Amino acid sequence: MISGLEDLVNCTVLVVTYDGRVFVGSLEGFDQLTNLILNQSEERVYRCNSPVERLKLGLFVIRGDNVVLIGEVDNELDFSTNFDQISASAIGPIIA
Repeated sequence: MISGLEDLVNCTVLVVTYDGRVFVGSLEGFDQLTNLILNQSEERVYRCNSPVERLKLGLFVIRGDNVVLIGEVDNELDFSTNFDQISASAIGPIIA
């Protein structure tokens, strides 16, 4: 996973963790254990019949052993999305 992360430094990424949490922020750095440093980050909390809750976190570290997925975010699409009109089931914990 490490080799592909170099291209995502200073890009906006979405991270899903083993406990089903979703984080979005600018990838500032990472290490050999895939520990991630996100800047200007937020957690997006999804619930049925309720808009997406966006919790501002700022500078945030995610432990590499908790990372399931990392992907680049299309900023134009993300900024144009009205999260007040979106509801979805939460992602449950990932069971290995």
